Amino acid sequence: MSWGTELWDQFDNLEKHTQWGIDVLEKYIKFVKERTEIELSYAKQLRNLSKKYQPKKNSKEEEEYRYTSTRAFLATLNEMNDYAGQHEVISENMTSLITGELTRYVQELKQERKSHFHDGRKAQQHIETCWKQLEASKRRFERDCKEADRAQQYFEKMDADINVTKADVEKARQQAQLRHQMAEDSKAEYSSTLQKFNSEQHEHYYTHIPSIFQKIQEMEERRIVRIGESMKTFAEVDRQVIPIIGKCLDEITKAAESVDHKNDSQMVIEAFKSGFEPPGDIEFEDFTQPMKRTVSETSLSNSRADGRSEPKFGGKSKGKLWPFIKKNKPPPPPPASASPSAVPNGPQSPKQQKEPLSHRFNEFMTSKPKIHCFRSLKRGLSLKLGAGPEDFSNLPPEQRRKKLQQKVDELNRDIQKEMDQRDALTKMKDVYIKNPQMGDAASVDQRLAELGQNIEKLRLEVQKFEGWLAEVEGRLPARSEQARRQSGLYEAQNTSAMNSCAQDRESSPDGSYTEEQSQETEMKVPATDFDDEFDDEEPLPTIGTCKALYTFEGQNEGTISVAEGEMLYVIEEDKGDGWTRIRRNEDEEGYVPTSYVEVYLDKNAKGAMTYI
Repeated sequence: MSWGTELWDQFDNLEKHTQWGIDVLEKYIKFVKERTEIELSYAKQLRNLSKKYQPKKNSKEEEEYRYTSTRAFLATLNEMNDYAGQHEVISENMTSLITGELTRYVQELKQERKSHFHDGRKAQQHIETCWKQLEASKRRFERDCKEADRAQQYFEKMDADINVTKADVEKARQQAQLRHQMAEDSKAEYSSTLQKFNSEQHEHYYTHIPSIFQKIQEMEERRIVRIGESMKTFAEVDRQVIPIIGKCLDEITKAAESVDHKNDSQMVIEAFKSGFEPPGDIEFEDFTQPMKRTVSETSLSNSRADGRSEPKFGGKSKGKLWPFIKKNKPPPPPPASASPSAVPNGPQSPKQQKEPLSHRFNEFMTSKPKIHCFRSLKRGLSLKLGAGPEDFSNLPPEQRRKKLQQKVDELNRDIQKEMDQRDALTKMKDVYIKNPQMGDAASVDQRLAELGQNIEKLRLEVQKFEGWLAEVEGRLPARSEQARRQSGLYEAQNTSAMNSCAQDRESSPDGSYTEEQSQETEMKVPATDFDDEFDDEEPLPTIGTCKALYTFEGQNEGTISVAEGEMLYVIEEDKGDGWTRIRRNEDEEGYVPTSYVEVYLDKNAKGAMTYI
């Protein structure tokens, strides 16, 4: 089966067919390219979807992801992010292995096809030229034969005519012989041209055209094989990521199977358990005596002083009363007066008309400016108001224990971080001692001293919080003397705030007071000499600015990462060791290689200069 023998006369059709084959290949390339764009778009949408539902850092939403169900959801989001990455891999592989390769192959195929059909047209033009030469020789032979025949007939006619002279007959005879000779020459030329054409035609149809068509056939077959291999690669690219995608789906299934409803229920208990005991029975209040009824309905402090509660505290109000019963110091007993307004120093009612005690209590609970004089209410809202004491005494026992434990763990992590920095600087100092050309060993002494002081301060903090934690857990009978001194001021202020509730309301025009007064009762721990040593330390002044010429990843202790083109502040020049100290903000500063930044020192700074 060969196109050269079977399709020897289908030159034009072969030209159209091969062009159609190239069009099919280009169509397939366009298809793969659109598939890669779809994969990239799908991956981008998956990543955006995963990012959209990721918890925000340092937010309340992040705290909710401690439950197994929400952790499983977070794992699903992370796996979907990896799942999107695999679709990006599909797009990249298809682009490099199929689109790029086929695009180059199409260009080569077009050049090869053009060359083959150029050779074919050249062969056709040659055989057509030979055919034209044969036709011209044939026509010339035919003409000469006719001319010789006419000359012979004219000679015979002249020879038969008795009236014609002998000279005319001889002339006619010579003319006939001449024409006959010309016909013989034309015959010989035509015969030679015919043989040559037959040879050229045989070589054309049995040698040149089959060879050219064979090359075109091989080219077309290579194209077909190549497009088949590309389709196979198309499937293999997908198949290669199936195990990873399957692993992602397995991880999602594993995360779903890790959901533990019992554990989540227990975590809810740990998160919201207060540690208080349930309220006891409400005593019966006798309303048969008018004086007692009046007092119980109009004075909150009187009813509490009598150790009784309003029977109308049933339902929702009953459940809200018990967290606020515990007081550090009970209010003084009211004088024997028939009306609360007659009490000179007693708390006045927010409203002038008489109202049930349950309404008054609900009003106290819903009015933020009026809860300052109740320490228990202040404890309940201290986290929202941002006025919580250092020992978390505003929280219920169980929540306080958890907060103290978290604080201890956080301080221990800070200690470990400071110790790691100290170890790294110690090693750097040893290197400087062994190799003075790398830096001055004395330059890190100050930082080592600072780290030692920080570690000591953090250890004292840990001891303080561990003392409070031991008190909460019942390991110690009472607070240590140090803890008493640190939190005594807050306790005293809260106790005095309860006793001065009535005076605070009297000083307000409407019998209430604002939340601004709560700022005066914030816990203030007396600062020690050790704290003063750190508080007095002033940060280094800014002596200029700099621009990062290159990106630097500050992975070593004491260094800082910068991005190319970023503007920062210079706080210490290069002292010959190849490092410049810079600052990004109040909390971020460190060293970067001097060759990585372009420094602009202030004109009034000592030794002002600009260098790279």
